[in-house]
Amino acid sequence: QRQVVESGGGLVQAGGSLTLSCTTPGLTFDDYTMGWFRQAPGKEREGVSCINWSGTKIYYTDSVKGRFTISRDNTKNTLYLQMNTLKPEDTAMYYCAAGGYCSGSRTPSMRDETYAYWGQGTQVTVSS
Repeated sequence: QRQVVESGGGLVQAGGSLTLSCTTPGLTFDDYTMGWFRQAPGKEREGVSCINWSGTKIYYTDSVKGRFTISRDNTKNTLYLQMNTLKPEDTAMYYCAAGGYCSGSRTPSMRDETYAYWGQGTQVTVSS
């Protein structure tokens, strides 16, 4: 079975909202720090947000602060990314990943090479 599965992407107009979800059917969910990454055309993959196993440590990249909210429900084994006030520059393939580094006080805050398990991605497209 797939270890990480994300969903919820779609097409939305600028200013709209979208919620992404992620499950880890192949993993014990609350054993893992979880992260959301994205990659836009012609751009490098970047870390968007991450959350530790208990939800007590959270990081957001500057461009999404105040607009995106990461959360996890360990009773449902589900990770979420609530995206509000979406902008065209948010357009990207969004990936859920498990097992990596997440820090709100150290630099870098996220390192994609530390996430061992990745979903296939879900496309988010924001139109002007």
